[in-house]
Amino acid sequence: MPTPAPTIRQLEYFIALAEAKTFRGAASALSISQPTLSAQIYSLEQLLKLPLFERSRSGAMLTPAGRDLLDTARQTLEQMRAFTDRASLLSGGVGGLLRLGVSPTLGPYLLPHILSDLHRQYGELKLYVREKKPKTLELDLVEGRLDLVLIPLPFQHPQITTEVLFDEPLKLVCSRDHSFADQGRLQASDLHGQNVLTLEAGYSHYQQVRQCYEALGANILRDYEGTSLDALRQMVVMGMGMAFLPSLYIYSEIHRPESIAVLDIDGVSLSRSHVLAWRKNSPNRGFYLRVAKLIRQLVRHNLTEAGLAFPGHGS
Repeated sequence: MPTPAPTIRQLEYFIALAEAKTFRGAASALSISQPTLSAQIYSLEQLLKLPLFERSRSGAMLTPAGRDLLDTARQTLEQMRAFTDRASLLSGGVGGLLRLGVSPTLGPYLLPHILSDLHRQYGELKLYVREKKPKTLELDLVEGRLDLVLIPLPFQHPQITTEVLFDEPLKLVCSRDHSFADQGRLQASDLHGQNVLTLEAGYSHYQQVRQCYEALGANILRDYEGTSLDALRQMVVMGMGMAFLPSLYIYSEIHRPESIAVLDIDGVSLSRSHVLAWRKNSPNRGFYLRVAKLIRQLVRHNLTEAGLAFPGHGS
């Protein structure tokens, strides 16, 4: 008689507890009660004849056996999701749920311009969107917690495929009462000694912008790094310094030009490339490539005034 196999739900509970490290946190993430979670984990351990967690008042820590089985559980769950997604594709339409990760410096300023058209094209497709910093998105994609990631480069991993969508300029901005506000165009030497601001380390273009500032001799205010584009913008408005902001953010969010001035710098051009990324071995990789091409078309059509450029084309 074959040994009973764990259920998909038990594997989901096992992974959730391993990630949350507490029964309360995992139960909350799963929207179930703690007794239900405890009972399912206990049943799984009895079925496998293995203790998966060391329980204590402070939480639940994986045993060596639990650590050894965690990756296999993630792969199994990923294959089951891929199975149902593939079945939906073969049945004549795209259905089910795709888990999409986006960078917080991109998602809010891009997704509103493309999601309704994506839904119109693939009416049965549901997108579960999560915003996280790039390094977390990469880990979540590799470990199967996300299906797709929409993210700025650099983004490289041997298990990941990327499709370039578009290039986005980074524009220098200053407050309206800054001495540069009415000039429109600066020389690179104009930034020498100027106070400038950046996002905090961990965002994709942090190093790129910081290196540019250093090359121009600007004074980087490291004690005032922005935790978000909105925070960075507000510090600029308050006259704390100048900053580079992505053009999609400027296009989507800055509706009061009197509060901020957008400048060009002769001889200085910064941009970031955005990609759609997925695991190389995903059974749905052909569909993901079609989604990437559709996103590129939608961006080109819906954001013509945002100053974007596309692979193999001019701006």
